[in-house]
Amino acid sequence: MTTKPQAGAKPMPLSPFMLGQYYRFQITSLLSFAHRSTGVGLVIGALLLVSWLVAIAGGPQWYAAVSGHVTAWYGQVLLFAWTWAVCYHLCNGIRHLFWDIGRGFDIKTATATGYLVVAASFICTAALWALACFA
Repeated sequence: MTTKPQAGAKPMPLSPFMLGQYYRFQITSLLSFAHRSTGVGLVIGALLLVSWLVAIAGGPQWYAAVSGHVTAWYGQVLLFAWTWAVCYHLCNGIRHLFWDIGRGFDIKTATATGYLVVAASFICTAALWALACFA
């Protein structure tokens, strides 16, 4: 189903399934989704951090129970993912602060800073883990 075109105009589709034929992938769209997703992940990670602090306050038995999960492979993977989410959210938040003052809106700059945010988040994560593991 299409709308009635004006004289000389191309008819526009009304159905959302047509979106795939007309929409081109943009890194900024992916980064926007990632920013929201990492925000949710940070809330979940903060709840896990609070449970770890409560276990410390609860005494050696509680701490041992939680520590076993944190030191397991899946706990380390979650901790690494949470660290990356913190770094990504921080770097992208700085990018958004520049947008708030009206800088970096052109497509070329937005794309370049998007790639910079991703690279910086991985570098920041690697640096934090290197500091934690080898310091």
